[in-house]
Amino acid sequence: MNSTPLIISLQVSSCASGIALLIGIVIAWVLEKSKFRFKWLVEGVTLLALVFPPTVLGYYLLLFLGRQGIGMYLERIGLRFVFALPGAVLAATIAAIPLVVQLVRTSLAEVSQEIEDAGRVDGCSRYQLFWYIDLGIAWRGVLAGGMLGFLRAIGDFGTTLMVAGNIPGRTQTLSMALYDAVQTNDTARANELVFILSVITFGVLFAAIALSQSIHRTR
Repeated sequence: MNSTPLIISLQVSSCASGIALLIGIVIAWVLEKSKFRFKWLVEGVTLLALVFPPTVLGYYLLLFLGRQGIGMYLERIGLRFVFALPGAVLAATIAAIPLVVQLVRTSLAEVSQEIEDAGRVDGCSRYQLFWYIDLGIAWRGVLAGGMLGFLRAIGDFGTTLMVAGNIPGRTQTLSMALYDAVQTNDTARANELVFILSVITFGVLFAAIALSQSIHRTR
């Protein structure tokens, strides 16, 4: 069943930002709170999505997920990423993870060491310390990170295009539909898509800013 670019974008960015937030929380906690020896390596790999041009990152994913990589094995179990919606979700997730990690890490860094030490003295396990103290205090920043991850995912173009293609009704997001509208000189359609993207972007961005402001007010 075909869907509109708006529905596809919301589906992709919602799934991608949710996955990126879960992965980003774990990576951010490892980088900020653990004594893992190779944290520099984890941080470097995480930041690759910001360093690589989107088309280069998409090309690597295309090779990895295509028939030259693990694609043929995935298709045997009913999973297809190349030129399919799951590929768009994966590409947008990878694009969003570095931004989420940086914001969540900043929030976790602001959790007082004294509070964590008090929790340990009271007998908190590592899981309880993470769930009730770290996330309990930093949840607003974590949520703001998820929102900005959503914006990064909904605006992704190059990586998603390389992996999922630009298939109308199946993988064509708002950014891709806007590109097509500009290429065909359909100004009315382009203005409509720009308006939709702008409303979503400003709405989510201001909500994230409001959360950040509430963090400073509660300190």
